[in-house]
Amino acid sequence: MEEINETESQGQTEMHIGNDPVMLSAVDVVSKLMNQNKISLKARGSSIPNAVAVANIVTEKMLVNKTKVEKINLDTVNEAGIGSMTSTVEIIIINKN
Repeated sequence: MEEINETESQGQTEMHIGNDPVMLSAVDVVSKLMNQNKISLKARGSSIPNAVAVANIVTEKMLVNKTKVEKINLDTVNEAGIGSMTSTVEIIIINKN
């Protein structure tokens, strides 16, 4: 299940996208965007395509002309002690209102 962290100081919600069904995550994002001006979708590794799909569904299918992708941050983190690297993505969606 995805983990949802509220960030009150910035007026932004962070949602960690995992391997949940994409439409379920998209509906959660839409419901959060009804009360927030900004939402941050975060994913790592094999969950990155799900986060991209959720962002596309929300901005191009569900809330067309009401939301847009403000910023996309890409990064790579080192796993402690293992020596392998994992890609991460943060997609920030905002209301146009």
